Amino acid sequence: MTDDASEGVPPGLPAPAPPGASALPEGTYAGTVVLVTGGGTGLGKAIAAEFARLGADLVIASRKEERLKAARDDLAALGGRVTAVPCDIRDPDRVAEVFDAAREAYGLPGVLVNNAAANFPVPAEDMSPNAWRSVVDITLTGTFFMTREFGRRHLAAGTPGSVINIGASYAWTGGPGFAHSAAAKAGVKSLVESLAVEWGPYGIQVNGLVPGLMPHEDMTADIRGNLDRAAPAQEDEPDQRPGELDARQPALRVGAPRELGWAATFLASPYARFITGHTLVVDGANWQRRGLVSPEVVTVREQMGRGPFVG
Repeated sequence: MTDDASEGVPPGLPAPAPPGASALPEGTYAGTVVLVTGGGTGLGKAIAAEFARLGADLVIASRKEERLKAARDDLAALGGRVTAVPCDIRDPDRVAEVFDAAREAYGLPGVLVNNAAANFPVPAEDMSPNAWRSVVDITLTGTFFMTREFGRRHLAAGTPGSVINIGASYAWTGGPGFAHSAAAKAGVKSLVESLAVEWGPYGIQVNGLVPGLMPHEDMTADIRGNLDRAAPAQEDEPDQRPGELDARQPALRVGAPRELGWAATFLASPYARFITGHTLVVDGANWQRRGLVSPEVVTVREQMGRGPFVG
């Protein structure tokens, strides 16, 4: 028992295994091509890294070409082969080109991780039509285009495969301040459930994976700003908010990006073949958190520091 526990402070969930650890056997993904969208940064890169550690040949895709090269070098250092392909997943022709490039480099991807998405906080009444279209087109339509191309190629080849769609817990609850993203992620979750049934007879799994709060160096300015409002960063260590973010989680700690990667490698592995149509939430139960008494209502505009809507 820790000193804190002996003093009546609950310990929270244990820390994760160290970086580089895996529950799966070494070489689980040897000979498997894994395609990760949004794989150049953040959680997408963390997911790609865990597949690389297990022997996968990686194809990472992103709109931002400059980030892909650095990510390719980092991931290749883990010992596997990595190809980086620029792609706007909203364009079906570019999506097809990514799969062509993957096939030319290593073969048809056996695993697709749809991680690419767009998001930013905005009150619904202030949201422009372009803002709505941009988020929905990338997050939902782009995910469908990638999944459709993956499915069509495996159906034509008669081969099995596994799709993992990165979702969000507000697909179930709604997301005040993020109406565009919440609507799109609800669609992504629905795709998981629909396509798992359609494609199960052909050996194609489709699952979802939802991350909780997993701080990383590639967080957007909007997300970092939200964290700063919840727990101000230290001036000398801007990425450190010791204790304050942890205390806001039922686990009494935030997640590590590698924990999402471990979940992804399990869902697509030979040990999860009978799991399909399921969305796994990896967030320490934070999305299920409820108070015994409802807190005072603060409007989305107030939370974002915006004045009254004037039309």
